[in-house]
Amino acid sequence: MNSFFEQNADLLLKNPELAKVFQGIMKPEKYAKHHILHEAGNICNHMYIITSGIARVFYYKEEKDITVHISAEQETITTIDSFVQRKKSKYNIEALEDLEVLKIAHSDLENLFETNPRYERFGRLFLQKIYIDLVERIDDLQLHTAQERYNILLQKKPYLFNRIASKHIASFLGMTPETFSRIRGK
Repeated sequence: MNSFFEQNADLLLKNPELAKVFQGIMKPEKYAKHHILHEAGNICNHMYIITSGIARVFYYKEEKDITVHISAEQETITTIDSFVQRKKSKYNIEALEDLEVLKIAHSDLENLFETNPRYERFGRLFLQKIYIDLVERIDDLQLHTAQERYNILLQKKPYLFNRIASKHIASFLGMTPETFSRIRGK
């Protein structure tokens, strides 16, 4: 649990009881590879902090699955549209490796924010991070070539290329498996 908090040390140093409070609402869970943590058509009631493994967010289009987000150790994963807006999600969350997570229920998070508004800062920072990631993702897809998207991901998260199937990386990068294979072979 501590490594997640180490990455958020500035927030915790200013408010040390926050770490203790969050530890009280996080539940360690383990999921096997290929387990679906959240299924489309349902409201997403949990966010997960990954302590070991990799997971992805994806949806189905014309009988293909399209990967829209990949998270690994010390990152969070949820279907943010559903988690925040409390509406049914069009996305699924799948474990791409055996996963160990810290699971946080939406209701526990809301109760925490209601009991002490100072803790809402964590929620705001979490949402800011997601917003920045989404803007970068849109920029990557709209402003960069397939080769540039590949290079950016290789620079940011090189470990993905050895740990998950090429088809998921290709989908995430918005390219066909054939284009991905050609670029990777260069």
